[in-house]
Amino acid sequence: MKAVGFSRFGGPEVLEIVDLPEPHPGPGEVRIAVRAAGLNASDWKKRQGLLDQELPQTMGYEAAGIVDEVGEGVTGVAVGDRVFGFTAASGAQAELAVLSCYAPIPPSLGFAEAAALPAAIETAARALDQLGVESGATVLINGASGTVGSAAVQLAVARGARVIGTGSPARHDFLRSLGADPVAYGAGLAEWSRSEVCRGSRRPRFPLAARPEDPSTTPVRESPGRTPSGNLDPPNTPEGLPIATTDRVGAVDLALDVAGSGVLPELIALAGGPEHVLTIADFAGAQRHGVRFSRGDAGRALYVVAEIGELIESGRFSLPVGQTFPLTEVAEAHRVGEAGRVRGKLVLLND
Repeated sequence: MKAVGFSRFGGPEVLEIVDLPEPHPGPGEVRIAVRAAGLNASDWKKRQGLLDQELPQTMGYEAAGIVDEVGEGVTGVAVGDRVFGFTAASGAQAELAVLSCYAPIPPSLGFAEAAALPAAIETAARALDQLGVESGATVLINGASGTVGSAAVQLAVARGARVIGTGSPARHDFLRSLGADPVAYGAGLAEWSRSEVCRGSRRPRFPLAARPEDPSTTPVRESPGRTPSGNLDPPNTPEGLPIATTDRVGAVDLALDVAGSGVLPELIALAGGPEHVLTIADFAGAQRHGVRFSRGDAGRALYVVAEIGELIESGRFSLPVGQTFPLTEVAEAHRVGEAGRVRGKLVLLND
């Protein structure tokens, strides 16, 4: 089969279409004929050699397509079904891929739209879980108009939270359409945010989950993605953690940094302390300021793959595709993605 791969680190020019043996599903897995595969920032970091991986490598962890082979014990999915989800290892950017976490594609979505979902919704749900976002909370999301940020806004709103989202003025109408109160990036973020909070109501007492010493390993609900497991409301607190209540009254209850734009000190001030802030984009800043950092290899919120369809079909969640490319033009897709000028998710297509 044809797949995207590389045998040396470097720029987009190192990417090539290689021939690989066809994969086959193990127990609980399905193989799909890939129709679309998502492209993420981690792809070009991997290509550049920043993720400490050995050569040669294949690419991609999220895809959508048609099931053409099922593993032992699989129920609820059959050959010919449309599904989307994650591979257990890289290799989603190929003609065939084995998915270990998957769900039916919502009827209203095409393959490209479905392939854009997994990484963004898992990252957003994991961050909200680890931050402890619940109904009634006021949460500020820095970088709210990007792919992960907009997913986080919609999932937080679905939980009953009030969301304040940072974004450029040109994106404020978009943020309002997602259910967020928009504020501007840059200097004056704290003042803008406090002004937005004053326009609405917020509870002075918000139940906060007591945090373990290593918050990156906070346990969250996970599902193999094969059977819908209810709704998107998270448990009141991560499993096994007691509830603590605070009388703290900051400008916001919680703050999530998706952009990594150097605003952690302001977020800490707004939320009333570093323990109420989480970043997925600023590892160095998290260490420097005592803020929690959410890693993609710990506490994965895989349950959201099985549960996102309900929000999509009820009109409460959408994730735009910014641009699509044929699989054979993956190098150009990397160039466009690294330039950072496209709004929405980049997706590779198999004709």
